[in-house]
Amino acid sequence: MSEHAHSHGAGASTRQLSVALALTGTFLIVEVIYGFLSGSLALLSDAGHMLTDALALALSLFAIRIGQRAADRQRTFGYRRAEILAAAVNAGVLFAIGIYILVEAYRRFQEPVEVQTTPMLIVAALGLIVNLVSARLLVGGSESSLNVKSAYLEVMGDLLGSVAVIAGALLIRFTGQTWIDPLLGALIGLWVLPRTWTLLKASVNVLMQGVPDGVDLDVLRADLASLRGVSEVHDLHVWSVTSGVHSLTAHLVVSQPPPDLLAQVNSVAERHGIEHSTVQFEGPDAHAGDHSGALHP
Repeated sequence: MSEHAHSHGAGASTRQLSVALALTGTFLIVEVIYGFLSGSLALLSDAGHMLTDALALALSLFAIRIGQRAADRQRTFGYRRAEILAAAVNAGVLFAIGIYILVEAYRRFQEPVEVQTTPMLIVAALGLIVNLVSARLLVGGSESSLNVKSAYLEVMGDLLGSVAVIAGALLIRFTGQTWIDPLLGALIGLWVLPRTWTLLKASVNVLMQGVPDGVDLDVLRADLASLRGVSEVHDLHVWSVTSGVHSLTAHLVVSQPPPDLLAQVNSVAERHGIEHSTVQFEGPDAHAGDHSGALHP
């Protein structure tokens, strides 16, 4: 992946997040004003969910802008890891919200709360429209960026919440059964939690410099060892700087490296989705701690 392509993708994500944030922020203000004017606690509570969305989108947008800053003497990889930090924070918050929803649903099963169906329907319908537009904007970028994916999941959780509120309001209005509301809330929580947990694990894996998903270290090691002239592969490390930006370092023991060995190593790395490789060729009797011959394909 070229730096130009990465920058272009980041620019697209910035535009998507900016529009989604503008939509969510505008609706949040409307919802808060309407909630105070109508005296509806349900609306103010839903505004709290929208505020969480707005904060998540703002954090994701801020992280991308920070991540576009050039590398310097203190941050030789640049600031792209900021996107992963934002994804981890968003995922952690969303996971906590999912747990809270389940706890609150249990509490409401024990102590039913009166539900105002008319404000629920009005606000949920408007919120559904806003969240549908935001989700449509973010769905493309969620495939290539953990940061955008975290914001996308936040919006999807609220979108499902809007659908559940609409369905719940209609069912409660026609049946009078208030237990429907906490049941739908629990179902939303159960939908959000496993997806958020997966995102949180992926973010932590990047922060811990773990092997990226989709890269089989044993297969990669075998592919490098099978190259002509290579007798051993050691000190092999593979990690991600940010979403989709993988790096590799390795020591290859060779007796007489062929002229195109570096190109072959680079080709193997690219087949495994690794865009930046740093390898060191060592003779059979080389000292393990000698890094004087590092080469960069």
